[in-house]
Amino acid sequence: MEEYYESPDSSSDDHRRPLLYRSDSCKVEQAPACCSSRYNLALLSCYGFIVAYALRVNLSVAMVDMLDVRTDGNTSSSVCPVQEGRAKRNHTAPVYDWNSETQGWILGSFFYGYIVTQLPGGYLARKHGSKWLLGLGILCTVIFTLLTPLAASLGAPYLIGVRVLEGIGEGVTFPAMHAMWASWAPPLERSRLLTICYSGSQLGTVLALPLSGLICFYLDWTYVFYLFGVVGLLWFLLWSCLVSNTPDTHKTISEKERLYITTSLKNELSTTTSHIPWASIFTSLPVWAIIVPHFCYNWTFYTLLALLPTYMKTILGFSIQQNGMLSALPYLGCWVLALLGSHLADLLRERWLVSTVAVRKIFTLIGMIGPAVFLVAAGYTGCNYVMAVAFLTMSSTLGGLCTSGFSINQLDIAPSYAGILLGISNTFATIPGMVGPVIAKALTSSNTIPQWRMVFYISAVINVVGAAFFTIFGKGKIQPWAVPDTHVQ
Repeated sequence: MEEYYESPDSSSDDHRRPLLYRSDSCKVEQAPACCSSRYNLALLSCYGFIVAYALRVNLSVAMVDMLDVRTDGNTSSSVCPVQEGRAKRNHTAPVYDWNSETQGWILGSFFYGYIVTQLPGGYLARKHGSKWLLGLGILCTVIFTLLTPLAASLGAPYLIGVRVLEGIGEGVTFPAMHAMWASWAPPLERSRLLTICYSGSQLGTVLALPLSGLICFYLDWTYVFYLFGVVGLLWFLLWSCLVSNTPDTHKTISEKERLYITTSLKNELSTTTSHIPWASIFTSLPVWAIIVPHFCYNWTFYTLLALLPTYMKTILGFSIQQNGMLSALPYLGCWVLALLGSHLADLLRERWLVSTVAVRKIFTLIGMIGPAVFLVAAGYTGCNYVMAVAFLTMSSTLGGLCTSGFSINQLDIAPSYAGILLGISNTFATIPGMVGPVIAKALTSSNTIPQWRMVFYISAVINVVGAAFFTIFGKGKIQPWAVPDTHVQ
């Protein structure tokens, strides 16, 4: 039986149907999901984010193997008894005597480049299209990843410079992808499509951490960058050949699917790319209700992303091959729950008629308060390895629900400017990646459990603040300044 969706006009967050600004006479015939162009885009973009995050996090594991344990007291032993593991093979890759402060700057340097291209990425994607902007951005990251071993051999400043350049290339990914989804994602499928796409960030972390540990163990740390770089080159070839900016320009999309997408979005997208209401955007409280939780969530995410392998080694005493496997568990849980949560979010809106704003707030609350609780609990597990890993895993797992919460709220309040809004939001949300690892490294200079407990407390409090702000000020309807030109008299 064919399904149809219709939506009455509504100016309330509690509208009975999730589709906005559509006349009662407009019915949209739903195109099948299986083998569709929009879901193929979701899967290929997921692969792209796997590459992007693998290239971003592989240094966190490789760093453990790049340090000279004879000169760096922070890496020579662990607080808890060392876990049993096979003896590490002898390798000829060079090691370095970087101190704790230098390590913090190396790990955080990526984000100094990443922050630069957030807002330009959203603007350029809206004006010129997302396909080549995103593709070339990740390609630049791939190229500089392949140059990482050479940069490290030249010295820490060169490595920091290469990581900054990687960040510049990767900074366009989220704004460009959000701008593309504004033309590809039917409103009732947004949670699912965007979660499949962006879950690549968790899946990339899940794959990169254990694989990096195994590569370091069986080969050496230089191959971490060479092998992941080759995988990135393969993605770029597929992206170049198979992706189009819009359904109208896609070569193999079915006419039924093209009509389904364009008809469901025709009254939500602006017909002009020349005017951007900058003043209205920066003075809009619903926009800031996205920026604040995004900043807060990323503080915890980036701190753990950069330093969890270090915690696993210096506190819990896990070997390099164990380290990568266990560090990946939190992100595996996050990936699984993000996918399951997206289906539940769309089901709540589509079948049970729960308002968009209520769904976004519920998922954000659980996805930020839950991690805060388990993160604090992890600080009190001492050398109980099972409980420590379990609590850290639960913390990151619950964070996966935010993918269907504030993370895609830009498409709810201003689909025509979604890429720009994400560029603004991600600019602020990149600051934790710049300063979080540096602050955490400074607080854990002696690598004691109380010091790491303080890092967990700070992250938990910031998470709670973000959840509260979105709950109070978040919205789920298109804002007046973002209403398409067709509705302006």
